[in-house]
Amino acid sequence: MASTHIHHPEHPGKFSANTPVGGSDNAKSDHPVIAPGDIAIGVVIGRASEYFDFFVYAIASVLVFPTIFFPFEQRLEGTLYAFTIFSFAFIARPFGTIIFMAIQKKLGREVKLTLALFMLGLSTAGIAFLPTYEHLGFTAIVLLAVLRIGQGLALGGSWDGLPSLLALNVPKNKRGWYAMLGQLGAPVGFIVAGLVFAYLIGNLTNEDFLDWGWRYPFYVAFAINVVALFARLRLVASEEYSSLLAERELEPTSVVDITRTQGRNLIIGALAALASYALFHLVSVFPLSWISLYSMRSMSDFLMVQVFGAVLMMVGIVLSGPIADRFGRRTTLGALAVLIAVLSGFVPTLINGGDTGQDIFILVGFALLGLSYGQAAGAVTANFPAKYRYTGAALTSDLAWLVGAGFAPLVALGLSAHFGLAYVSIYLLSGAVCSLAALSVNRALDVR
Repeated sequence: MASTHIHHPEHPGKFSANTPVGGSDNAKSDHPVIAPGDIAIGVVIGRASEYFDFFVYAIASVLVFPTIFFPFEQRLEGTLYAFTIFSFAFIARPFGTIIFMAIQKKLGREVKLTLALFMLGLSTAGIAFLPTYEHLGFTAIVLLAVLRIGQGLALGGSWDGLPSLLALNVPKNKRGWYAMLGQLGAPVGFIVAGLVFAYLIGNLTNEDFLDWGWRYPFYVAFAINVVALFARLRLVASEEYSSLLAERELEPTSVVDITRTQGRNLIIGALAALASYALFHLVSVFPLSWISLYSMRSMSDFLMVQVFGAVLMMVGIVLSGPIADRFGRRTTLGALAVLIAVLSGFVPTLINGGDTGQDIFILVGFALLGLSYGQAAGAVTANFPAKYRYTGAALTSDLAWLVGAGFAPLVALGLSAHFGLAYVSIYLLSGAVCSLAALSVNRALDVR
């Protein structure tokens, strides 16, 4: 007889991998019960490690790479080149998902996750040891691009299905709360990365920082990846989790099949949270590049402002849970898309408004980002039937990052430097409009 999920009578808020359909209140499972909070911990650990890698590279793309890999260009052009390579990971990510899904089919989930996280760690560590343009010439740039692509492939392959498992196994009135937990990895990753770079910039000479200091965060990222690998394997390799993942049909499906049958859901899911993904880089990476090029502000001080903004983002993510449970995820994301559209109109005034205006943009932007991004994961997965949710969630997230965030620093800096900050407003506004359009036809967000 097929099995399905029901709440365990003696353990409210927990579920068992093999509770039979139609079991009475006195039914007991011989298998360990699993609390949604246990899955949430695994999700947070995994995402925090990935986002730390992500932000270490992003910050280095602004503060380091234009100087050491593109010294033959002016600072603006060097930064644009660095942002071009930055985008390679987002282009590679869907391919990583497809490749590693095939590996999982043949070798299993544990092998796939191990290979993906080792690839991520080795790519990150490789950047730490990479010779500069001065020592290796154009080959150094090629190697940087290859390692960045390796990071993207690995990030696509590191999908473990835990966010989908969490979404499918929590009470309906708590879905917003549990959906936001995994999103906390983003601000945690930024806070740690920002603090590390702020400390190095504030305590090293510029020569020492560009010579060896910038490499230290990449070493730390590799160490964090190793810890995260074992923490996540401890969850996904256990018998109870494997049984529950299989029961909920969270297994790879054919990319051809999911594209043919779920193509509309892939597109709608990717666009539904586009405002969040566009804002993501416009308050984290883009302002850092603008300040480094056109302001005399201390970079370590500005990073600390962004770190405080990331704290507000954490608060916003936590608040998004009860808000979404009270008003619905679709309504919440729609309201936030409108507020992000309003913020887009003030981008030129605030960024050109000196230290005060820039700080307001960062803090308000991060706060709105937290409220919106807290429910973004649910937006990209809510439409899929259980059979397609594992692969669909991974591919939709890949597409959302690619369309919404992958080119945001490059486009925003290029447009603002050559045509003015008003074009950054238009870019952010377009993301909000796309989200509202997708949400208008994505009614599944409030019923699944």
